[in-house]
Amino acid sequence: MRRLALVWLLNKTPTAGGATIRVNGHILLVDPDRDLQHLLRCNLEREGFSTRSAASAAEALASVRSEPPVLIVLDLDLPDMPGAEVCQLIRADPRLAATSIIILTVRGEECDRISGFEAGADDYVIKANFSIREFILRVHAVQRRGAPLDTIAPDGELRRSYGLSSVDERSQRVFIGDDEVNLTRTEFKLLRTLATHSGRVIRRGTFLQVVWGMPPDLNTRTVDTHVKRLREKLGPAACHLETVRGVGYRFDLTGSSPS
Repeated sequence: MRRLALVWLLNKTPTAGGATIRVNGHILLVDPDRDLQHLLRCNLEREGFSTRSAASAAEALASVRSEPPVLIVLDLDLPDMPGAEVCQLIRADPRLAATSIIILTVRGEECDRISGFEAGADDYVIKANFSIREFILRVHAVQRRGAPLDTIAPDGELRRSYGLSSVDERSQRVFIGDDEVNLTRTEFKLLRTLATHSGRVIRRGTFLQVVWGMPPDLNTRTVDTHVKRLREKLGPAACHLETVRGVGYRFDLTGSSPS
């Protein structure tokens, strides 16, 4: 049977240095295994996180749509829907663009990990190698990566223009003209990496390291899949995103038509 585990993160989260990042939400744990739910809930709440639980994809999706969390920990096997499909549904919902996803699953094959990242996951943890302490550290790491930059930036908007698009660094929002584009956190990191290195060719392996924390030599279509989605969302501004065949991508401010 297929199971899915979703965890959402939002509360006061301690950083490694002892400071706190204020988040506005909760963690939703979705897994048919009640014992695992209990283990995760006890340890996350000990770290100061607020948690909720669900045992099916339907229950989880209803919960996230009524009160979106920040982080989802997703087991790939649920009784009513494959976890990868749930991940894709969440990634397709613009209201959940700010949500991070950690997959927690028994599936450890490379093809499963690649499929998980291509579906939109931010991290992937295998249950066979499961360490609760490492898991908590991964939750903190994803939380820090997704935390709004206004936790360290001064007050006031910090919007930078890159061709037809502009990026508000404080709130991690992207605009085409005055219209906001709903990007996931991963898509935002991908665009920011490209835009802040405009004119330079960035290899796929560099994206895997910088955006996903994956080995640069991993054979995966993760980067290409996310760039395709990013282009679709950017609309006319996609003309700046140039494919350098066999190498990677470049953000070209002189571009006039989509690559």
